[in-house]
Amino acid sequence: MADEWITIQEASQQSGYHSEHVRRLIRAGELKARKVVIVWLVNRTSLQAYLKRQQRQGEKRGRKPSSQTP
Repeated sequence: MADEWITIQEASQQSGYHSEHVRRLIRAGELKARKVVIVWLVNRTSLQAYLKRQQRQGEKRGRKPSSQTP
C-alpha cells in the first residue's frame, strides 16, 4: 500500500511536470491526493491514468497545419 502513494516531488519527477503544476492538478481534482500531517501524497495510479489521458489527447491533436502560403 505504501507504493500506492507518492510525494508531490516523486510525482513531479515521474511526470516531468513542475511540482507546482502537480499541485494545480490536485486542486483541480485531476489527481487523487491526500494530506498526511503536512505532506501531500499523490495516488500513483491516478497519476499514471492522467498521463495516459494527456498522451491520447496529444495524439488526437496531431501536427498543426503549416500557416505558410504556397
